[in-house]
Amino acid sequence: MSEWNAMSYEGRDTIIRTVRAEAEALLRMAETPGAWEAPTGSAGWQVRDVVGHLVDVTEGYFDSFDIARGGGQAPEPFGLAAMATRLDERARAFRDSSQAEMTARLRADFTKMMEIIEGIGPDEWAGLTVPHSYMGPLPAFFYPAAQLMDYTVHGWDVRQGTGKAHGVNGDAADLLVPFMFVLWQSTATVGPDTETAEVGVRVTGRNGGDFRLSISPDGLAYEATDIDGCPAVIEFDPGSFVLTVFGRGNFGTLRGDRDVAERMLNLFFRI
Repeated sequence: MSEWNAMSYEGRDTIIRTVRAEAEALLRMAETPGAWEAPTGSAGWQVRDVVGHLVDVTEGYFDSFDIARGGGQAPEPFGLAAMATRLDERARAFRDSSQAEMTARLRADFTKMMEIIEGIGPDEWAGLTVPHSYMGPLPAFFYPAAQLMDYTVHGWDVRQGTGKAHGVNGDAADLLVPFMFVLWQSTATVGPDTETAEVGVRVTGRNGGDFRLSISPDGLAYEATDIDGCPAVIEFDPGSFVLTVFGRGNFGTLRGDRDVAERMLNLFFRI
C-alpha cells in the first residue's frame, strides 16, 4: 500500500490530504470563542500555546527550506534533548498576542507551508536534504510528516483539554506509524550500563506489522521481521502507538516478560 507510505513519493497525496484535514480541525477549535486560554493535554500549555508552538516551528521550516534550496549554511542543530524546553519557551513567548492575530498568522503559515510541500518533486521527496533545527539534516519528506505529527498530536491535546471522550484520526495515525520508530530510535537514552534486550512490537493498521527492537549500549535498532522468541511483545493500535511515543499516556498490551517490556518503554526522553 505505497500510497500510505509517506516516506515515498507515492504517499504524497495521501499525507497532504490528511495534513490539511488535521490542520483545519485544529484551527477551527483554536478559533472558537472562549477556547484561547483553555487547558490542553500538553502539560502546562493552553490552546494559545499550542498555536504559538505551531507558528514557531512552521516559520522555522521556511528558513530550513530556504537554506536547502539556496545552498546556505545551516546552524548547528540544538539536539532533541533540548527540544522540549526550548519549544516551551518559544511557544509561551506569543502569549501577549491575540487569538485573532495568532490564528490568522497560523492559517497564513500553514498555507505557505503547504505550497512548499506541494512543490517538492519526486526526486526531491527523499533526495532533497533539509536542515532541521533540532535533528539536523533530514529528507524533505520528513516535513509533511512533522506537520502531521504537530496537527494530529496537538489536536489530540486540545480535545483532551475539553474533558470529552475523543480519539486519534485513523488515517493520520496510520501514516505516522513508521515515523514513530524513527522518533523512538532518536530519543532512546542509552549508555554503558544499558542492558541488552530484544522486544517485539506489533502494530495494527495500514503501516502495521511485527517489528523487533534491539536495545544495547549503542542505541536502539529496529526492523520489520518475525518476533517469535522475543521475551516480551507490546501490541498497539496506530493511535495508541503515536500517543505512547509522544508521551501522552501509557498504552499498549504487554505479553511475556513485563519487566523487559516496561524497561524498554521507560528508555526514552520526551520531546
